[in-house]
Amino acid sequence: MESMTAVPPPPMSLLAELTHRCPLQCPYCSNPLALEPKAGELSTEEWCDILDQAAALGVLQVHFSGGEPMARKDLPVLVRHAAKAGLYSNLITSGVLMNRDNLAELSAAGLDHVQLSFQDADPQQAEIIGGMKGAQPRKIEAARLVVEDGMPLTLNFVIHRLNAERVPAMFDLAEELGARRVEIAHTQYYGWGLKNRAALLPTRKQLEDTEKAVAAARERFGNRMAIDFVTPDYYADEPKPCMGGWGQRFLNISPSGRVLPCHAAETIPGVTFPNTREASLADIWGKSELFQMFRGVDWMPEPCRSCDRKEVDWGGCRCQALALTGRADATDPVCRRSPDRGLVDAALSEIAGEPEAFVYRRYTTPE
Repeated sequence: MESMTAVPPPPMSLLAELTHRCPLQCPYCSNPLALEPKAGELSTEEWCDILDQAAALGVLQVHFSGGEPMARKDLPVLVRHAAKAGLYSNLITSGVLMNRDNLAELSAAGLDHVQLSFQDADPQQAEIIGGMKGAQPRKIEAARLVVEDGMPLTLNFVIHRLNAERVPAMFDLAEELGARRVEIAHTQYYGWGLKNRAALLPTRKQLEDTEKAVAAARERFGNRMAIDFVTPDYYADEPKPCMGGWGQRFLNISPSGRVLPCHAAETIPGVTFPNTREASLADIWGKSELFQMFRGVDWMPEPCRSCDRKEVDWGGCRCQALALTGRADATDPVCRRSPDRGLVDAALSEIAGEPEAFVYRRYTTPE
């Protein structure tokens, strides 16, 4: 078989993290623990150049994210530039900064889709997670404005021990608001999620109940609502592929221009992170040490190397392996074949007692 370390086809999507600034302080935030200051963010011109490079590389979709991307005043300019470059654009937002005027500006600029995050169906519980008073009414109004505009709307709910029982209510809210797609995504345990794992990790019964709720919703809504379901890795016997395979389908660019194969790759020590201020996207994708580090199968240890699933799950999540074992090149401990599976089982034992207090994401770096 030909080596899988050859340069793969162009990435399908680009996650553009425009800023780490955000009015919410969610304790499962996917941003790194060391948040980047406003002063270090890429300029409008730099982001426009990146969008042009992405389109030339073959990227089809750009997801404008953060932090809160609507904290960037130049967001309509970037959306317009993406549309001009032929990129499908999706806005991943909390919705708390959205109003009729700025949504109209984004729509006119060519925005294709809005993905709106909700912390819970219950407003009070949502405030406990997001740390912002009055956020839920703003989110509901944002959803209504998006649907009124005619733009497709996805609602995203991050699931954990404190809200798992309200998954049915989340589907009710999504139906009420006219969402075309709903994502029920259990917390992924790296970054802030890992820091708060003991408070967030659901019980097995809670997971089973969410699985039943998702199955019931799929039967209830049929083709009227697309439903994505992301389970917590810790209860699985086999790992999920890391972003479709490390460095094979996905580019993530941080607010200061670091280019990553996945959200949490910056946790890997002792490597150089390529930057758009120093190299082209094409060179980073095809030649950088970081993107080739775990691309394909040649890097794999046993039992991955001899596993018949090695080109299915690609060894699992590198950042999860690092977080649990201290080695990014280890077999993902979620796998039942991993010699480190006991680390996952030990984490599951943490949920026997009362949930611990959250360590909230705080944007404390100077602006």
